[in-house]
Order: sequence, then structure tokens, then C-alpha cells
Amino acid sequence: MSDKPIFIRSFTQQEPIPEAAIEAANRVLRTGRLHRYNTAPDEIAETALLEEEFAAMTGAKYALAVASGGYAVGAALRAIGVGQGDLVLSNGFTLAPVPGAIASVGAVPVFVEVTKNLTIDLEDLNTKAQASGARVLLLSHMRGHICDMGRLMEICDAAGITVIEDCAHTMGAAWDGLASGRHGKIACYSTQTYKHINSGEGGFLTSDDADVMARAILLSGSYMLYTRHRAAPPPEAFAQARFETPNVSGRMDNLRAAILRPQLADLPRQVARWRELYERMEAGLANLPHLRLTERDPREDYVGSSFQFLLPDWSPDKITAFVQAAARRGVELKWFGAAEPVAFTSRYDSWRYAPAQTLPKTDHILAGLIDLRLPLTFAPEDVDLLAEILRDEVIAHAP
Repeated sequence: MSDKPIFIRSFTQQEPIPEAAIEAANRVLRTGRLHRYNTAPDEIAETALLEEEFAAMTGAKYALAVASGGYAVGAALRAIGVGQGDLVLSNGFTLAPVPGAIASVGAVPVFVEVTKNLTIDLEDLNTKAQASGARVLLLSHMRGHICDMGRLMEICDAAGITVIEDCAHTMGAAWDGLASGRHGKIACYSTQTYKHINSGEGGFLTSDDADVMARAILLSGSYMLYTRHRAAPPPEAFAQARFETPNVSGRMDNLRAAILRPQLADLPRQVARWRELYERMEAGLANLPHLRLTERDPREDYVGSSFQFLLPDWSPDKITAFVQAAARRGVELKWFGAAEPVAFTSRYDSWRYAPAQTLPKTDHILAGLIDLRLPLTFAPEDVDLLAEILRDEVIAHAP
């Protein structure tokens, strides 16, 4: 029998919903008024209050709460007029809801290479911005890695490209002191269970553009009840759009909003806890031969809710053996270089509804990319054990 330590905690177990959120949810349930526009006289809906608080937290003029992060991305694309056959630039390394949102409006993704630090490759972006003729970039801050946003905006502004930021993994993060999501015209966030605040499913869309936000609110299914929003443009922004914008219903309800409001207030503390776990893991895997850590720019104030490392130039067989050995010791790793997608690890070449494209740099990076969650149910000592197990198995299986 092996005397090697085993990790026993679950990588998918989240912290309990806070008591304040449970109490708020119960208050909504007792009224029966779960729909965001079903309010008593002089009552302000939980969803409207949440939007107001989220706008204040991010610094955006306007905020809209919706049914999911993926819905937010699709609504953002529709709100700026993206439609059938339009080209949309996007990271070659992202999760399936991002190209899925592009496909949902009939548009076509043009994938951009990524760097060894898992951010969008700005040289390739510049090349494809000029060559493709695309007028929109759907930028995914995948796994919480933020590129040089100043340089990215220079490229996009020069090419006349509108930027939508997918901030599903960067709620609570910042670049050079500015909240993630505040560089582009629109930002989209997720409140799905494995993100930074938890309502099971849910999302936000933010913008400073009154016309864009008016269309987004109408798209979400406001009918003519948009005046009940508290983080929305003035009524005149809706004057024409209300007759031209389809209802593609995707509202958030008051129950989820009630659950989220206490969590949003607690987000800075949670971000600090994730950062501690991330830095502990980073220290535990530092200076390990045959394993490469991603480098973080000092201007990036990130949220460390997951951890990635690279096994450069390992063969598929070696990586498979490493992942399996870690699993036998209780460590759940996701490998983006496997021959077939598993769980959420699909790649750009898995999305065959999009035109076939070749990204050799991205292929090389994803071939050795390992990902693991760092839920807040882990204590710092748990992360120390994780790092110990991973070091052992890297040493045992390295080429």
C-alpha cells in the first residue's frame, strides 16, 4: 500500500450560500414576486437594486442583470448590431459559450493566437484586425488572465474595432487600476456556480453607451417596463429602439438577485482569499524543472479562482500518465491538449460550426496546458498538499 499523501477535498464543492443571502431569498419567496417586474407599489425589485450595486462596483454608468453569462455575450453582440455573416475576432483559447454566442447571432468567429501567458496575442490581433475586416473583438479574459489592455485598445481603436470584454473570470479584477470590463464598449460577466459570485446561473452586461444599453435591456425582455430599472439610460434612449429591438428574453429574476446582493458586497474579501490560495500554489510549484508557470504582469490585479501551468514539450502519453497519476492521488486536473474534449476543455478546433482555422502557436501552448480549480473551500494547507502532490508527479513523469 502506497504511503504517498492523498488529496481528499472536492474541486467542485463551493462554499455555502451566505446566511444573509438565504434570508434575502426567503423574503422574496414569501412574497411570491419572483419576476423582476412584479413589484408592489413603491417597491424596488431586488434585480434593480442588484444592477445599481453592480454598476457602482464596476464604475459603469449602466448595468443589466440577465439569465447567464453566455446570454450576456449574445445580447452584447446583438446590441451593437452584429448579425448574419459578420466576422468577430476572438481568442483561440476560451470556453465554448464565447464562440457559441457568436454563432447564436449568425456571425463567424475569427480566432486569434494566444501567448504562453494565456492572453490574446497582440501581434496576431493586429495582423488579423487589418486582414480580416472584422469590426468587433470579443475579448475573453480566459481563466482570469488579462492582456496589456492599453496596447489592445490602441490596436482596436486604430482599426475601428468595437471591443466586448468577456469578464466571466475577471469579476473583481483590474488592469492598471481600472476594473476589468471598463476598457471596451461593453462588458459581460457570469454568476454561474463556478464563477466569483454564485447564483447557479446568471450574468451581467455593463456599458457607458446609452443606446447600446437601451437595446440590451429591450433584448432581455423588458417590454415597456424599462423605467423600473435603476441602472439604465434615460427614457429618451428607448424612444426609437423600443420599436426596433426584438424581445429575446433572458431576464434575471428577483430570487437570484437576492442571493447575489450579499455576495457582491463580500466580493473584495473573497478576491483576497483567492489571491492567497493562488500565490501559495505558485510558490509551491516555483522552480520545478519541466513545468512552466504563467507570468503575471504587475499591472494585473487578478482573481486567482483557478490555476494553470504548462508542461512544455511533453508527449501526449507522458501528460496522460501524469494526469492519471494525479487523479489516483485525488487531484483533478483538466488538460486542454487531449485528443478529445472532456468536460469544459473543448478547443477552437472542436467548434466545427465555425470555419476551420489554423493556430499553430495556440496549438503548441494548449498541447501542454493543465488547469485546476481553486475553490474557496480549500484552506491554504490544502493548496500546500496539492503543490506537493503535483511536484512529486511532475518529477516522476517528466520526459
